[in-house]
Amino acid sequence: MSHALFGDAKLYVALFEFDRDLRDARQAQGCQCGGPLHVANYPRKPRGGPRNLPAGYEQRLSLCCARDGCRCRATPLSVRFLGRRVYLAAVFVLATAMRHGLSPTRVTELQALIGVTRRTLERWRKWWLEIFSTTPLWKATKGRLAEPVTEARLPASLLERFDGTPSQQLIAMLKLLSPMSVGNGAGVVEHEQ
Repeated sequence: MSHALFGDAKLYVALFEFDRDLRDARQAQGCQCGGPLHVANYPRKPRGGPRNLPAGYEQRLSLCCARDGCRCRATPLSVRFLGRRVYLAAVFVLATAMRHGLSPTRVTELQALIGVTRRTLERWRKWWLEIFSTTPLWKATKGRLAEPVTEARLPASLLERFDGTPSQQLIAMLKLLSPMSVGNGAGVVEHEQ
């Protein structure tokens, strides 16, 4: 993975378009009560991305039932945000992929590039090893892989399983992780009130 991906404006535009497609697909399904879903985005303060993020990037795309008495929120999957994390999902994946075997020089580079601390990088690394590796999403995914992934090298070893350019690999990884962007963050969607 390259440092260049952190500032690749085209990547962030593509991720925003994927999120809009995910929102549109969810909106077309309607609410579980049968009512229509209307746009009900909420603000986010995305960290770690380039300064020239597309307009609207600071909004988490979301929906709300328009039917009186229901008003349930329906937050679609996202490739830009991973649950309640304040750093963008792409930044989270890239930084932790680069973190494996990270030298003090690389920590310093990441701190300057995305403003992340060593402590945060360590916490993210721990998440991949202790939380993600136990999720139903990971258990289902690793069973479908032709070649096993070295869990001690997550997420880098998983990114390597995707074909294409580094940005295509990252987008594929973020699509895989998108179920973790809603509900309880472990890939299990809960009904939101």
